[in-house]
Amino acid sequence: MNGENRQYPLFCSRCFKLGQVYLLGHPILPPFPGLLSISDDEFKHFQQLIYKASGIHLPATKKMLVVSRLSKRVRHHGLDSLQHYYQFITHAHHADEFQIMVDLLTTNETYFFREPEHFSQLKQLLPDYPREHPFQAWSAACSSGEEGYSMAMTLMELFGTGRAWSVLGTDISARMLHIARNAVYPINATEHIPKNYLSQYCLKGVRSQAGTFRIEKKLRDRVKFQQLNLNAPHIPHLPHFDLILLRNVLIYFDIPTKRQLIHKMIDQLRPGGYLLIGHAENLSSLSTPEIHAQLSSVAPTVYRKKLSTSGG
Repeated sequence: MNGENRQYPLFCSRCFKLGQVYLLGHPILPPFPGLLSISDDEFKHFQQLIYKASGIHLPATKKMLVVSRLSKRVRHHGLDSLQHYYQFITHAHHADEFQIMVDLLTTNETYFFREPEHFSQLKQLLPDYPREHPFQAWSAACSSGEEGYSMAMTLMELFGTGRAWSVLGTDISARMLHIARNAVYPINATEHIPKNYLSQYCLKGVRSQAGTFRIEKKLRDRVKFQQLNLNAPHIPHLPHFDLILLRNVLIYFDIPTKRQLIHKMIDQLRPGGYLLIGHAENLSSLSTPEIHAQLSSVAPTVYRKKLSTSGG
């Protein structure tokens, strides 16, 4: 990126993706001669494997996704079928390839300032938030980092440098976390970033980095990333948070796993802290007496941990 020298404010035209189908946010090319096939039983094997590894349920409608995302890996290893690839990745000596498989099948759509109403709501809610401790936000399924950096831009506008604050992004995918830490994105990813944020927090690439932009260092320094499987029995070594973003995550899990996740989020949330879920999600079907006793609804998909509950 040729140092941190700012170029000029970014103004980007829309990017159109033609002739592609999008599944879980990634382009899947139309079928072509020689595409690998997958039987119902083979799909069930991958379905069970992903559920055990991440808690994510792949419905039968995602068979084409499995074929499309894993075909290159099958050929990369000189294999001739997804059945043989399944045997390969479940061998104890191929843990690295197993992680690649998990990355490919659990990566979901993300972009800067997705569901912008949430960021507008936070600008109304957070100015009056208690200031006796550093403000800590958690993007719990951050993918390639756009949500975490969107949150950081919002917090920088609200708190500036006069208050200690930070953002943690976690994800199961090591590949996505590498992108997040590098903080370099294609120029068309600026489409949803407010123009005043572009001029303040984004650096336009030149020469070898033309066609990209990078999040500025003063913002990157506030955002850290680490690998984490939300479906693990316990969430290790994390602080308590004032804000947790669990947006567009619950839709990929079955109801028991969703309930477990919400209980984990409540445990990690400070009393008075906020939990945000996606606009296509709700907690009404998940509510248990424990959840109801600890969370109150502030707005659709925005919840607050009640002050009377115990926690960090």
